[in-house]
Amino acid sequence: MKRIISIFILLLFFLKLNAQFSEKNAIYLTGGLNVGNFFGMNLNLNYILDNNYSFQAGISGLFKESKSKPDDFTSGLTGLFTLGLSNLLYYDEMDNYQILVGKIFKSNNSSTTRFNIAGGIGYTYLTEATNWKRVTGYTLGENYTYDIVKHGTISLIINPKVEFPFTRYFGITLSPLLQINKDRTYIGIGIGAMLGLLREKKNSP
Repeated sequence: MKRIISIFILLLFFLKLNAQFSEKNAIYLTGGLNVGNFFGMNLNLNYILDNNYSFQAGISGLFKESKSKPDDFTSGLTGLFTLGLSNLLYYDEMDNYQILVGKIFKSNNSSTTRFNIAGGIGYTYLTEATNWKRVTGYTLGENYTYDIVKHGTISLIINPKVEFPFTRYFGITLSPLLQINKDRTYIGIGIGAMLGLLREKKNSP
């Protein structure tokens, strides 16, 4: 990921020297939090062509407490020795790699507000704790055994965004997100930062 960000920064440097590119195009990173029936984070590389069409490649990690976890489950000394990090094992996770395409609409010719109506597909890795079995007898550790199951699936993604490029290089974005696959559905909203070449210089404040 650090290598991708370094390449992105280097690319911005060369594109900044090309005024013609920045008149109708934009390239930037977005990253932030997702809140809904899962919680998580995302990081995306975005490109806007001719102020009309958007393209996005990104990754996201979403998780929530496993519904199958027994109510009387305890991690015992395992949770104590790992400072609670072992609790992450008891969450259902959706790690997603996605490609989106969208259409840009500006708000009353404003350079600081635009709508990015985007959708696409993703490949989703699902990780779940299943097959919980209570440990018989006394134990200092977890009082249940369980299996960790992982598998991949294709997701349909609908992700409209409201983007606020306050300056040429920084802004924020609000983005409702619907992610559907045959096993899980995520419904929520994201809020994040925009960093890069966001809009043309002539519209800078």
